[in-house]
Amino acid sequence: MYRQFYSLKESPFNVTSDPAFFFSSKRHEEAFNHLVYGITSRKGMIVVTGEIGTGKTTLCRVLLNRIPRKIKTALILNPSFSDLQLLQMIINDLGIPCQKKNKLDLVGAIAAFLVDQSTQGSNVAVIIDECQNLNIRQLEQIRLLSNLETEKEKLLQIILVGQPELNEKLQNPGIRQLNQRVSVRYHILPLEKNEIKSYIDHRLKTADANQRLKFTDPAIDLIYNYSQGTPRVINIVCDRALLAGFVRETFTIDENIIQECVKEIKGPILSEVMKI
Repeated sequence: MYRQFYSLKESPFNVTSDPAFFFSSKRHEEAFNHLVYGITSRKGMIVVTGEIGTGKTTLCRVLLNRIPRKIKTALILNPSFSDLQLLQMIINDLGIPCQKKNKLDLVGAIAAFLVDQSTQGSNVAVIIDECQNLNIRQLEQIRLLSNLETEKEKLLQIILVGQPELNEKLQNPGIRQLNQRVSVRYHILPLEKNEIKSYIDHRLKTADANQRLKFTDPAIDLIYNYSQGTPRVINIVCDRALLAGFVRETFTIDENIIQECVKEIKGPILSEVMKI
């Protein structure tokens, strides 16, 4: 409703994981560098965690867009699979030809593909999102895949992405071998207070917003106080604020508008969105 009024080519504060709107905060840049280091150095097992709404999935999509082409990648977004289905999803995403469906043949096809890619000087990375939902059997299958290596290097780089509960799950004695293989870890924290204005401006600029559209400093302070720097919550508040600004026919989003929006968002609405 407000896009035409503010001359927006698209909604700047959607809660979808759109890499075009990726904001390179201090923490996200560090997380990205950890991922690139772990993959290019063939460290094998990498774990990235963060609270709900801190931009983990967006970071994964940005990594896929920026990573060198010689690195073959697979992104598994839905963790609701069996250990056999995991192998099938990896094979499908990497484009590995394999007609048979039993686990032995699937692992064999993956191993042959990895050796071939290594011979060509290429690398392979598999990113699995929402890993806090994986069970012990699924995690054990991932450990077995991490065994694929030569005498000098890991053939497959596995990135486990999830909420902080993932770290707790990795402490389970039943998968201690997997936890011991994690070479790179990073926990993404929310945006810092001094990054909120830049984050909002970045998303408005990416959406080609009218330059008259401004969030006042007191409004930004209120957004931080409410969101505590969590990008998804910032997006929810700002999206509602633009709608309120449109209704008032104003290009200045002040603290009164933010206060009104926060009152509307509090309670069941926010609780439901935060589960996405």
